[in-house]
Amino acid sequence: MSGPYADEPGDLIPRPAATFPALRTALARLDPSRLPEYQADRDQAFTLATRHASFHPIRVFLTKWATEIEIERRPAMAARYHAALDAANTLDGDDPAWRAAMDECLAIHNEARAAQVPPLSP
Repeated sequence: MSGPYADEPGDLIPRPAATFPALRTALARLDPSRLPEYQADRDQAFTLATRHASFHPIRVFLTKWATEIEIERRPAMAARYHAALDAANTLDGDDPAWRAAMDECLAIHNEARAAQVPPLSP
């Protein structure tokens, strides 16, 4: 499924639909080591949805994984994200560069989330 931003030539895979099977297939291609995390999150989302009689946990799950996959399928975005995340995890919280790294992580997540069609919001 394409979004408001066209797939770019360097994208590793096309943007998947925000469905359980499409996201799982995309994750299996991009980072199969994260499949157990995906399954555990999915199980937790269904448990919470059942417990609270709400689809909200399922929307949160879909938003999280569609965003993660959007970042990883776009190499330039993934490189920016991982560099910012590494900085955020290694710098001291009092260092102004730490705040810049955190802001970059948030900006990348917002950009990836905005690329979803229809836009997903938890």
